[in-house]
Formats: sequence, structure tokens, C-alpha cells
Amino acid sequence: MFKKVLISAVVILVCAVGASAFYIYSKLNKINTEALDEEKLIVNEDLAEDLGDGFTTFAIFGLDSREGELEKGVRSDSIIVANLNNGTKEVQLVSVYRDTLLDMTDGDLHKANSAYSFGGAEQAVNMLNMNLDLNITDYVTVDFTAVAEVIDLLGGVEIDVKEEEVEFLNEFLGETASVAGKEAVEVVGAGLQKLDGVQATTYARIRSTAGGDFTRAERQRTVIEKMVEKAKTADFSTLNKIIDKALPAIKTSFSSTEIINYARYYAEYELTDSEGFPMEKNADRVDGVGSVVIPVTLETNVQQLHQMLYGTLSYTVSAQVADISMAIEEMVGEQEVQSNDQIYNQYYEDTEEDRQQEKGTSGSSSSGSGGKKGSGSGGSTQNNNKNSSNNNSNNNNNSNNNNNTETPSVPDNNGPATEEPDNPGGEAPIETPNESGAEGDPSGTISGGQTGP
Repeated sequence: MFKKVLISAVVILVCAVGASAFYIYSKLNKINTEALDEEKLIVNEDLAEDLGDGFTTFAIFGLDSREGELEKGVRSDSIIVANLNNGTKEVQLVSVYRDTLLDMTDGDLHKANSAYSFGGAEQAVNMLNMNLDLNITDYVTVDFTAVAEVIDLLGGVEIDVKEEEVEFLNEFLGETASVAGKEAVEVVGAGLQKLDGVQATTYARIRSTAGGDFTRAERQRTVIEKMVEKAKTADFSTLNKIIDKALPAIKTSFSSTEIINYARYYAEYELTDSEGFPMEKNADRVDGVGSVVIPVTLETNVQQLHQMLYGTLSYTVSAQVADISMAIEEMVGEQEVQSNDQIYNQYYEDTEEDRQQEKGTSGSSSSGSGGKKGSGSGGSTQNNNKNSSNNNSNNNNNSNNNNNTETPSVPDNNGPATEEPDNPGGEAPIETPNESGAEGDPSGTISGGQTGP
């Protein structure tokens, strides 16, 4: 979710620094523009034609490639549905938890973040459209490597760091600093303080405290809000430097003209709602897939999503969403909704299967198929008998798819630099405090299986 801050800043900053169309276009030429093939976009057959009228809904994918790649082969560390009310200029952000169990567009149920790796932005957009009954035609992809630089150019951001976050923030500072090419400076204690780029980037990616990925999403939203606040008051020179740093790390289907049209109203945009999807959920493990976030049920969550985004009361999901919802239940069995208190107070560790998923050495192939269904250790034992009916449901999905192919000023931290941690990995999910991350990667896997701080 954290990478959406860059495109949010770009929409604001491009307009703010550009006194002439020529100047703006010269800046926007730094962006890698690649439109989606409309003939290959999936829109569920019985979706209402007027869905989203008066709104602009698009996808934001944040990649943790470490090498700057923005193509397929890299899993999306963040998946955001951004919704702009064209009339009121209100903006809503919905982060799809990266390990949400969804259809990869071919009948294979897998983690949502796999879609970008399998088929790039096209398959990731289609995954959102098919599973959430959306009609998204545009996307923005951002690599995280520029985030630390942008925050430093803004002069840092003020964050109220909790005591339990300090340990994991400092543990992974070295890894973030190494990737960003910057110095790692320890946070000396909890409390309200100004974080530099490396510190804030690491803070926004912590997963080892209670709540795992769910509380990480909250941290990301906090950092985003602080960055946008600082960007709106930054001077011309600062904004110009930020654009030069941010734009090369962005790939989008929006044209330069479209970006300029949106940017003209940057001062009027207001972030009103942010939410995680699914809203009603559970966390478990599935054999061959790993630790997943389970929508309970997908149908119910899609109804809630449409009410939030478009104000649609009593939304009726498409036949495709109903089929996928049934397939998920057949795979994992009937699930109970976990309360926020349960989710936010539970500790998670990664498994070997989750780490292999992150490396791309396990699970679905590049075509998006091959995920083995069933219950893994820690999963419900009744799930092992669900495979046959699930495959039949997935085949039905395949048939359908083929047809659609706050605060006072505070001092900076000035502690000593940290070393890059060894980061030994965890084992099975447990409900005791997570003492260490894994593989030096603070981005993690999900709640229920992270590989980071």
C-alpha cells in the first residue's frame, strides 16, 4: 500500500511546479507509459453499464523489486483501488491485502499479489475487475526505491512511533538503507518524532508487531497522509527535485494529458476514506498456496465495497463473483469472521512455504495456474476433501473468463547507524510475539506469514 504515496504526490506535484504546458510535458516524459489492451481487459458479463458513473476508479500497484523492474515477474507488495469522485474531488483508497485468496482470472485461486508476477499490470487489473466487480481500465505501478529519497526531500515526516515498533524498525533499517543507497540512523525511542526517508519507509513496512499486515496497512496510511501534507506546502525547488526522483520509478496507462487534467485540481482533492479489503475476513493456511487472507465471504465483501465506493445499497454481485465466492468456500471450508480485536492482537510468523512463494519457487506458474488446493498444517482438516468440487467450480470460472478473455515540531533522530540484520526466518504461525523476521525482507508475506519486521 505504501507506494501509492508516490503517485499521489505526482498528481499534486506536477501541477504545482509547472507554470507552462511545455515544462509539465518535459517532466511527464520521464514516466514509462504503457496503455492496457482494451480487448484483453476482463469485465464481468452482467456488470451494470452505469457502474462507477461520475467516478474515476483505477489501480495502484507497489512493487518491491529492489532492482527497479516494473514488469511481470515481480509480486506486487501493495495493491490499491483508488476511487476519485469527479464531482466532489473526494478520494477513497482501498488496499487489497496482498495475500487475499482470489481468482487469478483463470480459475486458479491464489494470493492476490501473485497476479502481477504472473501477467504484469494487465493480469493484476483483470484480477481486480473479476473478483471485485469493477471496471478498471487504468493503473499506476510504482517501485519503492524512490520513497526514501522523496521523504528526505520533504524534510522527513512526523510519526508517533510505538514502543513495540522501535525494535523492528531499527532491525531492518540497514536493509532499507542498503537498497535506497542511504545511511541508516537508529530511532532512539518511542514517541512523536521526525523520521527520515529510510526510517519512515521501514516503519511503513513493519509486519512483526501484533496484527501483521493489517496493522502495517495502518502505518502506511499514516505515512501517506503525512507525505501529502508536506508536499502541499513544499516550495518550487523541493517539488521539482521530488518529481525528478519519483517519475522514473513510475509506470502507468494514464497519458500525459490525463495526468495534467487531474493535476489541475490537486488542491481540491481530499482523502476521505481508506479501508482494507476484505473487510470481513479470516487468516489461515492453504496447502500449495501458503498463508492467506480469506474473504468471509467474497460476495459479502464485494457488496460492502460497492457501497463504500459508489454508495450502492443492496448491491447484487455478478454471477462470476458469486462463483468465485463459492469456490473459495469450497477450498477453505466455512469460515468465521475474525473481529478486529482478534486480528490486531494476534502475532504471525512466516513458514518455509511462504518464503518460497516470495521467491517465486513455489505455487502457480507464470500462466497463473498450478496452485494446489487443500488445507495445510494449521488449516482446517475438513478442507482436504474439497478439491474435487473446487476444481469443478474453477472450471466453470474458466469458461466464463475465456469469454471475457497532528502535531508539534519535534527533533530529528540522530542515533548511530545500524548493520544489515541476518534475519533468521520463522516457522509455523503462532500466537506469541514474533522475535525475528526472515531473509532481510521487511516487506513480508501477509498477516499469518510475514518475512520481515
